[in-house]
Amino acid sequence: MTQPLWSPSQAQIETSQLYQFMQQINKSCSVKLNSYSDLHRWSIENPESFWLNIWEQCNVIGSTGNAPYLLSADLMPGAKWFPKAQLNFAENLLKFRDQNTAIINYNEAGKRSEISYQELYNQVAQYAAGLKNSGITKGDVVAGFMPNITETVIAMLATASLGAIWTSCSPDFGVQGVIDRFGQVKPKVIFTTQSYLYNGKRIDCSDKISGIASRLSENTAFVFVPYLDEPAPEFSQINNTSILSDFIDNSACEVIFTPVEFAAPLYIMYSSGTTGTPKCIVHSVGGTLLQHLKEHQLHTDISRDDNLFYFTTCGWMMWNWLVSGLASGCAITLYDGSPFAPSPSVLWDMADKEKVSVFGTSAKYIAALEKADISPKEEFKLSKLRAILSTGSPLAHESFDYIYREIKTDLLLASISGGTDIISCFALGCPILPVHKGELQCLGLGMDVAIFDDSGVEVTQKKGELVCKSPFPSMPIYFWDDADGAKYQNAYFNQFKNRWAHGDYGEITEHGGMVIHGRSDAVLNPGGVRIGTAEIYRQVERVDGVIESLCIGQPWDNDTRVILFVVMSEGTQLDDPLRNTIKQTIRQHTTPRHVPAKIIQVPEIPRTISGKIVELAVRKVILGETVTNKDALANPDALDYFANLPELAS
Repeated sequence: MTQPLWSPSQAQIETSQLYQFMQQINKSCSVKLNSYSDLHRWSIENPESFWLNIWEQCNVIGSTGNAPYLLSADLMPGAKWFPKAQLNFAENLLKFRDQNTAIINYNEAGKRSEISYQELYNQVAQYAAGLKNSGITKGDVVAGFMPNITETVIAMLATASLGAIWTSCSPDFGVQGVIDRFGQVKPKVIFTTQSYLYNGKRIDCSDKISGIASRLSENTAFVFVPYLDEPAPEFSQINNTSILSDFIDNSACEVIFTPVEFAAPLYIMYSSGTTGTPKCIVHSVGGTLLQHLKEHQLHTDISRDDNLFYFTTCGWMMWNWLVSGLASGCAITLYDGSPFAPSPSVLWDMADKEKVSVFGTSAKYIAALEKADISPKEEFKLSKLRAILSTGSPLAHESFDYIYREIKTDLLLASISGGTDIISCFALGCPILPVHKGELQCLGLGMDVAIFDDSGVEVTQKKGELVCKSPFPSMPIYFWDDADGAKYQNAYFNQFKNRWAHGDYGEITEHGGMVIHGRSDAVLNPGGVRIGTAEIYRQVERVDGVIESLCIGQPWDNDTRVILFVVMSEGTQLDDPLRNTIKQTIRQHTTPRHVPAKIIQVPEIPRTISGKIVELAVRKVILGETVTNKDALANPDALDYFANLPELAS
């Protein structure tokens, strides 16, 4: 076995909430669980007992109702969790009503604000009264076209307090991207700001908002939230608008929480939409709450003493995950803007000043820091930092080394993986386990995760399809506008009957952790050998001069050949010697099958707004097919470069 990069001390293990939870299970269930693997096995063999214990140990406010707490446990989809339960999501995030810090908010211009749990509760009361006065009731949809600011969290909590449904898009979406999403779910109220900041620029949203309003129902109400010290906007062409100060009820001082069933809708999330109209994925109140409490308190050891930060926008599920930290009583820190403006160290400066203890970001950001030769440990103390979380794409082995070398040696580095589809994780961190380079530490508690080969046979230490063999609470309750469930069934259950196929190509390691090798639909297949794209990216991006890369499979001569696109650093040109270096690096560290047939320099890699590269969209362009939803991309013009490339004709 390889040596770990970090291991928890015995004191860290025994004081962790996960360890204490395991001792409580031993006592209350008369079992002898001595390790994480024991606990994980017990959690999937006893799902009803496990999730009931999560409810009780994490102090969920609400009624579980009478047993049974799981019906149709052998059906996926079809299982019913806590069928008689009643609770309210916002009530659980607002259970603390004291002077402890609830939310710290920064933007890239350096503006900082902070509110306590008591102030948060008071403001939610005012927003909720405004929504109620607007006619919002249980089951209605309320939306945010908002930056990542405190008011967005308040609007979500106010919505949830009424038993209504929250959905959001970040303001960098174009009009069509918003309509592709909000046009399906038809929100009755949309919170928005006139502008936002990014990369040193104030970006005006006025034209976008007018365009969105013109394509939604004239009864849709728009509430303008003040931001960037701007005067109130005038939108005479929009029928139903108000300023936040006029919309809320300043006299309201109490939140009346509407109890709902466990499976009541809470959030509408959206698939990326790069290959078709986005799927509207509906997540439940109870499933979201239990999953996030489990992941925060057991897998991340979050308590009231913590400051939890995740770099995200309101259009990515990590925003929802971050906000749920309020249910554990910690402070959450929001950041709005570019992570490299005004300098590449801006997030670390903030983390140092605010004593952030859990720092979350994307693998892309960490790789960019390394390429820019940023060494946070040289500039900042980071005295409270104890964990770094990374998601969005596989975290390269070299990024593990970089973090322990240039950020901090004594911390838990948790590469985590799940997605919008489950609003949580299948594999993630564990405070009582060591960290091994390139691996996600463990499979999530209560998540019956496995790797299947193409014939549906379970394998270990071999690559295959990531599946979940048993139901879990945060499965979507349904897709919007999918009355017969056909879209839902097709998305997850067509490949293996009664098994959730997640669409990731992965491998369970000898340590019981996981490696993600890329998306299954982007897997390359030269000569009949399946290759995950992440295996190639890891090698290519260690070559000096290469900033990032993307590879696809191109049909060629009755087979598939690997085409690699690279973005080079400023002043570096891709030439034959450098191509040979890239090929030799890939060959040396993988196999001859991984070596691309063509390596082509491009100015930019297309990405979704949440930062994920889009292999399928590039492949469509190369094959002459139409990419219908370019508004889902942060840089849609980047796709144009890939059309009719002469290098691909020979």
